[in-house]
Amino acid sequence: MNKTTAIYWMVRAGEGGFRFEDFQSQSLVTIGWHEMGDLNALRHRADFQKAAAAAYPNLSTGTLSSYAGQTFRFVREMKVGDNVVTYNPSERIYLLGTVAGDYAHAGTAQGDHPNRRPVQWRGTIARDGLSVAARASLGSISTLFQIPLEVGQELEKLVAQPAGTLASSAVPLDVTTDEVGSQYKDIQNQALEFIKDRVSALDWAEMQELVAGLLRAMGYKTRVSPSGSDRGKDIVASRDGLGFEDPRIVVEVKHHKDAIGSPQIRSFLGGPHERDKGLYVSTGGFTKDARYEAERGRIPIALMDLDDLVKALLEHYEQTDSQTQRLVPLRKLYWPA
Repeated sequence: MNKTTAIYWMVRAGEGGFRFEDFQSQSLVTIGWHEMGDLNALRHRADFQKAAAAAYPNLSTGTLSSYAGQTFRFVREMKVGDNVVTYNPSERIYLLGTVAGDYAHAGTAQGDHPNRRPVQWRGTIARDGLSVAARASLGSISTLFQIPLEVGQELEKLVAQPAGTLASSAVPLDVTTDEVGSQYKDIQNQALEFIKDRVSALDWAEMQELVAGLLRAMGYKTRVSPSGSDRGKDIVASRDGLGFEDPRIVVEVKHHKDAIGSPQIRSFLGGPHERDKGLYVSTGGFTKDARYEAERGRIPIALMDLDDLVKALLEHYEQTDSQTQRLVPLRKLYWPA
């Protein structure tokens, strides 16, 4: 096969790799979505989308698109002669093989994984022998996805090594610190953007509560203005909760796509007392003139755009109360140091 046109697919062996032994011993790969029935009659991606919607009427459009895309690729895009990879996480080994036959539906007697293809397995590769970039490419949680050609070629080289050379080919992570760090930065950036998406989806009242919750996590007590006229004060934060003890922070929250200009900053600066501090939150950002206006204001004022807000939230998230965490639920991810 011409390696420049080779295609490599990852097919996950179920949660925790529990189907790996069946894949290996029965020379096949399978996928689920048994509720969609026999997929042989479906020709186009739109057909798979309709079948997924009928089988899972309560799921979101995004989830249905994912289901339709993966089943379509397994049935219609995967071809005899393509390369296929699966993984056993308990033993940390990959199986590499070749698709040996067309899609078939095994019937309801085969349980929840009736969709299958025969495979001729060629050998195993230890995860420790792979480069950090390859490990990252193979780490997607999707049941089925296409592997980059260069990663497939790396797998080919390792599976072709003589028996007994596996241990010496291991790539220790302590000599690839830069690669690990680069992968971590990529994941951090992706996470930041997804969290910004979640925060952007809040309505104005929820955004106001989020800012107030962040200030409480920073050690302030807050008073949130009710809906309606607030005279430029959406939130008042102070150490004592009454505003008698300095510093008292007066907060304005604007949650829309338009950038705040200098007129809005001047209007805001007209409200607080001389000893107050100002915080202006705008998820649409600020113009250059607005930032200049804030710098020469009569009281100290901090401008916080969406990026600043999310970064501050991440810094103080563990100190936020349950009400605030319900607005933007997050989970911790551990990464090798």
